[in-house]
Amino acid sequence: MTLFSALARHPVLRRVVEAVLTLLGVSVLTFTLLRVLPGDQITASYGIEAGSLSPEQLAQLRDYYGLDQPLVAQYFSWLQGVLTGNLGIATNSRQSVLDLTTQALPNTIELAVLSILVGLLLGVPGGLLAASRPGATRDNGTQLASLLALSLPTFLVATVASTWLANTFGWNPNGEEFATPATDLGRNLQQMLLPALVLGVSIASPVFQTTRASVLAIRDEDYIRTARAKGVAGRRLQVRHVLRNALIPVVTIGGLQFGFLLGGALVIEQIFSIPGIGRQVLLGLNQKEYAVVQSTVLVIAVMFVAVNLATDLLYRLVDPKVRAE
Repeated sequence: MTLFSALARHPVLRRVVEAVLTLLGVSVLTFTLLRVLPGDQITASYGIEAGSLSPEQLAQLRDYYGLDQPLVAQYFSWLQGVLTGNLGIATNSRQSVLDLTTQALPNTIELAVLSILVGLLLGVPGGLLAASRPGATRDNGTQLASLLALSLPTFLVATVASTWLANTFGWNPNGEEFATPATDLGRNLQQMLLPALVLGVSIASPVFQTTRASVLAIRDEDYIRTARAKGVAGRRLQVRHVLRNALIPVVTIGGLQFGFLLGGALVIEQIFSIPGIGRQVLLGLNQKEYAVVQSTVLVIAVMFVAVNLATDLLYRLVDPKVRAE
């Protein structure tokens, strides 16, 4: 049996191979793009004083940072370290990138989980409500609210909401030092509330549209009409037959949104001073911390791929046809 035939016969194995190739592509692309940007770790560390360094000092610094090596050698040296659990050292803070990521990642995951819960709690019931009477006032009203939520930039909503709450009610928990659930759960939830709501509302819009479209498509299927003709109660029909079969597109959009949140909440983390992984990438870019950016982006890619694999497994739990295949 050849490799290609084995991959064709085992879809999970094929997905794993695709995930590994994707991560390799992300690592190469990130490594290359960082080297295309002007400046390096020396100019980021010394600023305008880098111009006054002697050639001998520059040579020593380039050797210290590993910049004197060919790009291919730099890439494989970094990749070898990543595979052995060494993500590199942040040159400015002298901290391990693994330690920085371990501290920042739980904050981003918490924000992503709370945001996706808000998005699902708003989007799925809203989609069911709109699809229950298409073309009615409730349908038009919820669609208008969905489009409004989708069109407003999250950074604008976050800035306006936080400023208004601070000026009107004096409520600005994010102005204090960030608290983790282990140190102060109450303050942590207060600091996560508004960011999760802002991101959750933006997520609710595509979830709403997907749920509505999926329910409208399924309610006209033959088995739904048969169940209705047999006298299946309305709520049981909606939950057991319509909603369950409409969940595949919802699972897809939910998995994609969750994956994007793990790496795309950078703006919200910056506005609300949440020390997450997106903010870590931003600081690394500003300071030309190659190891920080490369390794953190790769961690984000790993999480995104893992979420996609988990979404595929959820298909098998939700849809019997996928399990049969």
